[in-house]
Amino acid sequence: MGIPLRQSLTILSYVVKKRLQGVERYPLVLMLEPLFRCNLACAGCGKIDYPEEILDRQLSPAECMAAVDECGAPVVSIAGGEPLIHKDMPAIVRGFIERKKFVYLCTNALLLSRRMNEYAPSPYLTFSVHLDGNRDRHDASVCRTGVFDEAVKTIQMAIHRRFRVTINCTLFQGESAPEVAAFHDDVMALGVEGVTISPGFSYQHAPQQDVFMQRNASKQLFRNIFKLGKKHGWRVNHSSLFLNFLAGNETYRCTPWGNPTRNVFGWQRPCYLLVDEGYAPTFKALMEETHWDRYGTGNNPKCANCMAHCGYEASAVNDAMRHPLKGLRVSLQGPRTDGPFAPELPSN
Repeated sequence: MGIPLRQSLTILSYVVKKRLQGVERYPLVLMLEPLFRCNLACAGCGKIDYPEEILDRQLSPAECMAAVDECGAPVVSIAGGEPLIHKDMPAIVRGFIERKKFVYLCTNALLLSRRMNEYAPSPYLTFSVHLDGNRDRHDASVCRTGVFDEAVKTIQMAIHRRFRVTINCTLFQGESAPEVAAFHDDVMALGVEGVTISPGFSYQHAPQQDVFMQRNASKQLFRNIFKLGKKHGWRVNHSSLFLNFLAGNETYRCTPWGNPTRNVFGWQRPCYLLVDEGYAPTFKALMEETHWDRYGTGNNPKCANCMAHCGYEASAVNDAMRHPLKGLRVSLQGPRTDGPFAPELPSN
């Protein structure tokens, strides 16, 4: 587990409170996308093909504070686009920290070495650096040579300055378990706090569609990875039952309300991955007026191969609250890596 105890206890307390209040749907992580502009054009990204007038738009600090206050989630993931392009990002992060929110500032790290002095180390701030594998794999994924080496140097600088640093890794077609295992060993050696890992979602607007994996291929890849990693002590920023889900051992319904998205268009339905489903004007409208049962595997063909954390981490957390001994067992023993996969949900 790569999440510090203070953060884990805060989230646990929040979840227990919601359950005691009888709240059925509640956010765990706010996905904030204050801009879509980026300094890279990655092969699997569906966020950068907007016209210039949209790419020029940014949420103001006041809009970002309002989104956090309205949502109430204990964790905020600031994505984009590249957040460090936003001129007011240091002020936005300070505002979130003042509210005692755990902030994951997602970045490709190309600007971070120049902007690091604008931030102060804090238990509430983590730089989440995007790395999709070792040098050749990552540079191919982001379609530019040298990005991996620049990111690694910046990671080392941030850790030296006592910042929290995690890795955000997306897996695509053609990955091998030994390659991914070696990557995990390498980033652990850098001293990062942990790794967030998920199979890539097939964005309709991504420039390359042949990079995404089918669902069963994802499950088998994760089983092979976890089998190799059993004795390596990798620190992973996910619940144990979400990892069990990635390995094909759980049948979960999608719970995208656990990871709501606020961007320059409004509150995105149902999650940050589906870009053509419309927007709600407020968080309350998003939660109360979205037809959640229209989404997820078995409910929507767009979601057929999705195993992303934004849809299923909250499902895993709910399962762990209902079956704590199962969650503890998987946490101690790791996900099962053989035997049949759990059945898929039937299509409606």
